[in-house]
Amino acid sequence: MKDPFRTYRKYVYIAARQTIGTQQRHNPEPPPTAPVFANTLKRITSRLVRRLALLLPLILIGHAHGEELPAALDASLARAGIPRAAVAVLVQDVAGGPALLDHRSTEAMNPASVMKLVTAFAALDQLGPAFSWSTRVSSAASAKPQGGTLPGDLFVTGGGDPRLSRERLWLLLRDLRAQGIRRIAGDVITDRSFFRLPPHDPGAFDRRPLRPYNVGPDALSVDYGAVSVRFRPSADSVNATIDPLPTGLSLNSNIRRVGNGDCGDPTAQLNATTSISPGSGTRLHIEGKLPLACTDNFDWNFAPLPPDQLFEGLFRSLWRELGGELDGHFRNGQTPPDAHLLAESRSASLPEVLRDMNKWSNNVIARTLLATLGATAEPGEDSPTAGARRVARSLAANGIDTDQLVIENGAGLSRTERITARSLGQLLVAAWQSRTMPELIASLPIAGIDGTASKRLVGSPAQGSAHVKTGTLDGVRSLAGYVLARNGHRYAVVLLINHPNASAGRDSQDAILEWVANR
Repeated sequence: MKDPFRTYRKYVYIAARQTIGTQQRHNPEPPPTAPVFANTLKRITSRLVRRLALLLPLILIGHAHGEELPAALDASLARAGIPRAAVAVLVQDVAGGPALLDHRSTEAMNPASVMKLVTAFAALDQLGPAFSWSTRVSSAASAKPQGGTLPGDLFVTGGGDPRLSRERLWLLLRDLRAQGIRRIAGDVITDRSFFRLPPHDPGAFDRRPLRPYNVGPDALSVDYGAVSVRFRPSADSVNATIDPLPTGLSLNSNIRRVGNGDCGDPTAQLNATTSISPGSGTRLHIEGKLPLACTDNFDWNFAPLPPDQLFEGLFRSLWRELGGELDGHFRNGQTPPDAHLLAESRSASLPEVLRDMNKWSNNVIARTLLATLGATAEPGEDSPTAGARRVARSLAANGIDTDQLVIENGAGLSRTERITARSLGQLLVAAWQSRTMPELIASLPIAGIDGTASKRLVGSPAQGSAHVKTGTLDGVRSLAGYVLARNGHRYAVVLLINHPNASAGRDSQDAILEWVANR
């Protein structure tokens, strides 16, 4: 904060000098000697001090909160009841020069899902834009398929593919069937050793263990660890199905149609729970009410099974649908070094995976990406922790301040992750100047166009001109990305809000984006 009294003294001195100059222009006498000038300046200064004292409160008010914020942003924060002290803002031309706007940019704050930008930047920097993940199916070197039967165990080696889907798993198994394998006489050995992971409690963050965003990373996960329930309403009932239904999971739906209310969010009056019984597996229960106004089919995603059980359940269901048989069991183990490769599925390249992660703020991808960074740099170490170390090294090597950086899972679904607006601004500028700039920017939602920002700023100057990642948690609203202004300059923009009223800060995000776009 600038010294307000220094500003006050400067105003007094300038005003006095201007007053003496005015008197001299109207009184063309010889210039006063030094003592006369000093006495005149002293007399005028004394008079101006008394007059300008009335303005001192205004000067103090103008500097009380530090850097001046745009009027629209200031007004939106005031309406939301969010003080300036709970906000950090940075606007920086990516071409360099002094910051256009800098308010509390060195304060460490919770960035929520904006942390995915940090993970994405480090992944492109460390893994490269051609990186991809692999899932491999093998047999023991001595186990040759005979008469449609694989006599030994089948090994499935997980490479941490965050986008392995049931469709790609079906293709992988179809590849086995195409080689004439119908029956697996041994066990299915799932090799998850690529990642070394601490125990994960999906209910630890917000006590909602069935929410897909709470799924942890796994080296052999499928469909982001979730299943999709399709609801088909009729006049007096609702049909709910899961297709394909994983072996070991059953669905119990008890939904009543009610006549009152608009449809709105069809899941608003529905609840989901699970129960586990020995011998029958896990049952997903869905109960509640659905207004008669809801007539369209809709989907709702859940994570009722741990990733390992979901993989086994889908493998068994799909293998059975393909006409395959399995004599043995599923168990964890490691693939022999001399195993014979039978089939392989490779993921899309890293930039395509980042698009899914950032456009739709996918937490499972971000967690998996952080674990991948750790597993490929420090095999055998705790993968997320090693990944956080690698991210910090990547940022530091690119000139980004990491003194206050705290990474827990790389997704932003955390109460402990921290970063400053200045570090995020440095990251955005460094990314703009990097070789992988196009890949990172292409992964960001475009305001008013797609992703999580598709309904933001429609019809405003910022529509189509802002590539931004947003984040939301209880008490947190965040935004970071790029805005192309009317003057042809592109700016890195960061806005972090940490306050109990942060949920009301959406208008503040829009205000800063429009202010930059209108320059």
